[in-house]
Amino acid sequence: MGRAEEFLKHEKERYGKVYVDLTYAVDNVSSFVDKEDLNRRKYVTKLPVLKKYIDLVESAEREAHKKGGFLNFFNDDKYIDLLNSYKKDNFEALNQLEHCSQCVHRNCTESKFDGCLGCRENSKIVYCDHERINVTFHDNWILTLNNDRTGDVDRHKVLATLQDVVKDQKYIIIENIRTDEKFVLYYYPGITEDTYGEISDAEEFDFIVSTYQSVEP
Repeated sequence: MGRAEEFLKHEKERYGKVYVDLTYAVDNVSSFVDKEDLNRRKYVTKLPVLKKYIDLVESAEREAHKKGGFLNFFNDDKYIDLLNSYKKDNFEALNQLEHCSQCVHRNCTESKFDGCLGCRENSKIVYCDHERINVTFHDNWILTLNNDRTGDVDRHKVLATLQDVVKDQKYIIIENIRTDEKFVLYYYPGITEDTYGEISDAEEFDFIVSTYQSVEP
C-alpha cells in the first residue's frame, strides 16, 4: 500500500468514526432538546467542517481510482497536501470534534449542567451522574500560579474541572509540574480572568477528590 493510499485510509477511518458518532448523537438527542439548545452544542455547529473534510477524502479516493491507481495519481502528493492544508486551516474545529466524540455530554438531554457552554478548547466531559456532578478533562491546559504561602511562582497542569450543580460550585484539580504536588481548589471562571479559592470543608474536599479518582486516567 502506497503512502497516499495509507494516508487516505487512515483519515477516512479516523474522521469517519468521529462523524458517525456525532451524527448519531444529534439524531439521538434532537427529539428531546429544543432547537436553540441543540444549536449551541459545539459538535452541531462544527460538524459541517468535518463533513466537508470527509467529502474531500472520498473525492480524492474516487479520482485516484479513475486515474488508474494511487501511484500515478499521487506522484506529487498534491491531494495529501490539499487535505493537510484543509486540516491546518480548520485544526481547532476538527480537534474539538474529536474531543466531542468522546464527551459524555454529546448524548445528554439534561440542561442543569453547563455542557458545551462551559467547554474549553481541547476539553471533554468524561463523567456525569446527571443529578449532581460532572468531571471534565483538559488537554494542554497549563496555569502559572503564585503560591501565597511560599511566594513561589510555578506552572501547573490542569488535571480536571468539576461542576457540582447542587452546591452551584465549580472545582479545579491541578498538578505542580515541578514538584508533582496536586491541589484541589474552588474554580471561578471569569470573562477576563479566572480566580481560585481554598476549600476548607473536609467533607466537600473528600467528595471532589473521590469523584475525580473514580475516573482518573
